[in-house]
Amino acid sequence: MSFSQHPAPPPQAEKRPIKIKQLGRTRLDNYAWLKDENWRDVMNAPNLLDADIRAYLEAQNIYTQAVMADTKSLQAGLLAEMKGRIKDDDSSVPAPDGPWSYAHRFRPGDEHGEYYRVKREGTKNIHTLLDADALAHISKEKGGSFFDIGAVSHSDDHKYLAYAVDLQGAERYEITILDIETGQVISEPVKNTAGDFAFANDLTNELTSNRASKSLTLFWVERDDNNRPSKVWQKNILDKAAKPALVYHEKDAGFFVSLGRSDTGKYVEINCHDHTSSETWLIPAQTPKSVPFCAEPRLQDREYDLHDHGADFFVLTNADQATDFKIMHTKQARPGAANWEDFIPHTPGTLILGLETYQGYMVRLERINALPRIIIRDLTTGAETTISFDEQAYALGLLGGYEFKTKWLRFSYSSPTTPGQIFDYNMQTGERILRKTTQIPSGHNPEDYITKRIHIKARDGEDIPVTLIMGSGFKNDGKAPCLLYGYGSYGITISAGFRTNLLSLIDRGFVYAIAHIRGGKAKGYDWYTKGKLKTKQATFDDFVDVGRGLARLKYTGEGRIIAHGGSAGGLLVGAAVNQAPELFGGVIAAVPFVDVLNTMSDESLPLTPPEWPEWGNPLTDEKAYDTIASYCPYTNVKDQAYPPMLITAGLTDPRVTYWEPAKWAAKLRNHQMSDAPILLKTNMDAGHQGEPGRYDSLKETAFEYAFAIKVAEAFA
Repeated sequence: MSFSQHPAPPPQAEKRPIKIKQLGRTRLDNYAWLKDENWRDVMNAPNLLDADIRAYLEAQNIYTQAVMADTKSLQAGLLAEMKGRIKDDDSSVPAPDGPWSYAHRFRPGDEHGEYYRVKREGTKNIHTLLDADALAHISKEKGGSFFDIGAVSHSDDHKYLAYAVDLQGAERYEITILDIETGQVISEPVKNTAGDFAFANDLTNELTSNRASKSLTLFWVERDDNNRPSKVWQKNILDKAAKPALVYHEKDAGFFVSLGRSDTGKYVEINCHDHTSSETWLIPAQTPKSVPFCAEPRLQDREYDLHDHGADFFVLTNADQATDFKIMHTKQARPGAANWEDFIPHTPGTLILGLETYQGYMVRLERINALPRIIIRDLTTGAETTISFDEQAYALGLLGGYEFKTKWLRFSYSSPTTPGQIFDYNMQTGERILRKTTQIPSGHNPEDYITKRIHIKARDGEDIPVTLIMGSGFKNDGKAPCLLYGYGSYGITISAGFRTNLLSLIDRGFVYAIAHIRGGKAKGYDWYTKGKLKTKQATFDDFVDVGRGLARLKYTGEGRIIAHGGSAGGLLVGAAVNQAPELFGGVIAAVPFVDVLNTMSDESLPLTPPEWPEWGNPLTDEKAYDTIASYCPYTNVKDQAYPPMLITAGLTDPRVTYWEPAKWAAKLRNHQMSDAPILLKTNMDAGHQGEPGRYDSLKETAFEYAFAIKVAEAFA
């Protein structure tokens, strides 16, 4: 396999230059025509895509497949390996709720599986609630090319089930409500939603239980014409004549709305948030017609989450300059910030990631020195217990559950060499029960692999954590190919968990490296702020410096590194390859956010206003414009020798619109000074997440890994 000979010249995008004048600055865009003027309609009906644009994208797909044709058998082998590591009849650990335990399972061959419940005590006969594979099959028979199940949840009385389905990949969900006993749909499906919904608890309310006409209210979040979740509606689903009622309307385009139930289930919570600020509105779950009340009005750069317990609220917040967050306390009767009192003080360097309450207990997930830990606090005695592990790098997560009145906490654990495990932990006695270990049917021996956590010094002196996974026979001779992964935005931290697919690369001699660069929260919230807005360049510099450091330490060599990033991680690798193309032997950019300047200047796009606090607003702020322009991958493409690049896109992607990668690929190809191919692969039937099925999604991974292996073979 080689990239030295191309099957045919790549299709070139026509240049249709336009000049964009903004804040006294002018920029030229030759490929703006690739953005369909009717992009909103295309999100919901891909067949409406402009014919010229469709022809161009399809020509790119044909070219990409031709260049990768010699990897077909490799792709098939990779797919078989990855499928072989997945238990075909896998199931989640049933989660108890009252008389039932709820779970999800895959039958052999299932892509989406089925949702079911069993009696908590006594017989374990499975009662199927929702057969997602059957629904997907019906959708396909009707001509549907995409199917993804979102949230699935039951009512408090266990009589009704609601589920959300995305049929286009544009993340516009349709919510359906079933009578569990009969399996019948009980009301017209709710369309055009964000997929967020919550049952109220009015059916069990004593005030209505004796009425002839009972009420069960469903809340949901609606997307507006720009695909933003902005309205909350409610409806009595037991009354066929009932009309939806508007509960809340967020008029600030910079804030998105989400919905859920509080820890105890006492409240329906409406959460409004951008990337740095939040606000919570509350509705008592037993009286859902109540007017929602705001716990505390939003304040710029202040975040807070409420967790109810008895008559109290515990508040996870960064108020009072608590950079790494603290926990405060108030009475539910006085939820405003004026009444908040410190409960768990702020500790710089110890980032509180999450909080859950149970009757008599508070549980928090923290990260310190780039490693997570769980702290359980007895709210009666004040005593605290810590759950942590001894490996150099690992992932730990709280799994929550349906029940508030329980002594059992459920959490997950894995490491790069240890398959995922699910534990139940008794908060009263300290008993720990292993409920599940992820099975690898084709076999897995942790002794065959090595995990390391190292630090590499950046150009400005900061120490960048790096997680490494390699085979046990690895030699530090600088010859190994390296897949270097990074993200570095929104404070998202890439966990050091177990990823079965990676074994296909590591078993072929690859080193896999995760660069925990600034812009994430690996070293606390301050690590995030050091990689955003005016300091965003540090994110890209860190990634390049990690690559050079790995070569210096002989884990790999310069030119043997394949950069891998998706979405904002695609921005990362795009900026990095502009800066140091010689460092990378190849680049995989999945649905990459690379046209940052144009996207952040288009306030009609779904994510633009909410993301100004992350990137800056180039429509009003000259400094923000200049900062974004200095690193934007699309803006900064220039005449130089780029390595082989695989760029992917999703036609109905509402997060990174298809034209960003399409324009970037066109411009890269126009400026390419080597014979390395620039490949664009657009999924014409999916969005940001790609294929939704558990096996179908592996085909995309196999394609990417085949590209990486083909690149690496050139190093030999």
